[in-house]
Amino acid sequence: MPAIVGPIQVVSISGGNIQFGDTFVVSPKSATKSVAGSGSANTGIFIITNNGISANNILDTNLVDQPILGNL
Repeated sequence: MPAIVGPIQVVSISGGNIQFGDTFVVSPKSATKSVAGSGSANTGIFIITNNGISANNILDTNLVDQPILGNL
């Protein structure tokens, strides 16, 4: 059964997929991981960030975080 899609406004696309209506398989798939310290993802015109000591644990003991192979 077809889907009814209303008004759409796409402001920005920086990679990825846009899907309208019904779909069976969406491909390609991807998974990413990022490590960010305290106050590193702040955005704006005037930012004051006061952090003491900030440390990130980048040791990842998981073999697979998000399986995407063969995942329909």
